[in-house]
Amino acid sequence: MEFLDVVDDNNEVVSSASADEVYQKRLNHRIVHVLIFNSKGELLLQMRSAKKKFCPGHWVTSAGGHVQKGESYEQAAKRELKEEIGIDVPLALIDESSYDHYKMRKFLQVFRGVSEGPFRFNPEEVAGSRWFSVDDVRDMVKKNQLIHPELAHVIERLYP
Repeated sequence: MEFLDVVDDNNEVVSSASADEVYQKRLNHRIVHVLIFNSKGELLLQMRSAKKKFCPGHWVTSAGGHVQKGESYEQAAKRELKEEIGIDVPLALIDESSYDHYKMRKFLQVFRGVSEGPFRFNPEEVAGSRWFSVDDVRDMVKKNQLIHPELAHVIERLYP
């Protein structure tokens, strides 16, 4: 069972709870997303597995997920990158924001990395992947083409 830090409206840790409890009780928590670019400047997006509870079959960032109890944002980003797409590359923090979703606040940090692969996708997490130009992703967000809401939030902030 995954445990998360619960945070207040100022992103200060106040307690911890299981991920299920966080969503049932709409508790504020922390999220990370990683954008992986290749040498052509294309962005790797993953399609979420049909096994995912929320937004199965939707496009999302290269990797991402919850910051677990006691974990830093950067540790979570590196863990998610390894778990979901099987790589370990240097990451740079490129954005921090909060995002109100279903009556709870998620505090996000977004990291950027560069890799050409090879990738080892976790089939429990990832149904597929593809390289996209940032312009194409921006258009997909505008047209709401099976886009995870956090991907939309990240793209609208970083590439308006």
